[in-house]
Amino acid sequence: MRSMWQGYISFGLVTIPVKMYAATEHKALQFHYLHEKCRTRLNYERFCPKCEVVVPWEETVRGYEYEKGKYVVLRDEDFELIPLKTTKTIDIVDFVDLAEIDPIYFDKAYYLEPEEAGVKAYNLLREAMFESQKIALAKVVIREKEHLVALRVFKDVILMSTMFYPDEILSTEKLAIPHKTKAEHRELAMALELIKKLTEKFHPEKYTDEYRRELLEIIKAKIKGQEVKLPAKEKIEIEELMKALHESIELAKKEKEKQKVSVPRSHSHHA
Repeated sequence: MRSMWQGYISFGLVTIPVKMYAATEHKALQFHYLHEKCRTRLNYERFCPKCEVVVPWEETVRGYEYEKGKYVVLRDEDFELIPLKTTKTIDIVDFVDLAEIDPIYFDKAYYLEPEEAGVKAYNLLREAMFESQKIALAKVVIREKEHLVALRVFKDVILMSTMFYPDEILSTEKLAIPHKTKAEHRELAMALELIKKLTEKFHPEKYTDEYRRELLEIIKAKIKGQEVKLPAKEKIEIEELMKALHESIELAKKEKEKQKVSVPRSHSHHA
């Protein structure tokens, strides 16, 4: 793997040199726009509408729009002027319980690998977080933004998750959300029973991208020149609440029975 960033974890007066790697990747299929007539992939060029020319990369700069149509240009050296410790350091500021943080705050995940000189300190921080069952909140500048990040132990690796700041979480005020009302006792009891029937241990390998799998089958068929038939659309009906809950519970029971049958029984061996 190729590292995306190099810097340090700052833990009190302890400094740990690390490299950062992507921890996740999207598996969505990638499509390109083609010229329908000749099936050639289209090029996208940096066209300046004022000068009516295609602009080469060496003539491009970054600009911040401070008024409509007015920009101030920022060059690489301007970003170097920012006197923050976090430009090269993951600066730990607090330790908290993971359960205190709502998942809405988490964005992207990265693995942190220690440089040779930081192995001992990396091991110490990893073990201390594991023993205390705490995660670290820190700040670091990556790609011209100071990120709030969380550090925690994941499969013996210190994992860094970038986080949204509170002002980046959009308000729910404009949503047409119903006011909290007391649910009917029978409906609530059945809803709780349904949740109980559908409750499982989390096994990530159980969940797969069915849409991607079906789309790949269509692509394979089209490559072979086979006709792909449109499936019949499933009609979605909004059933009466109690009826829907009752039928859902029955379906969940049947699904559990199927799973019991499909799991082979383990045979005990006596010495």
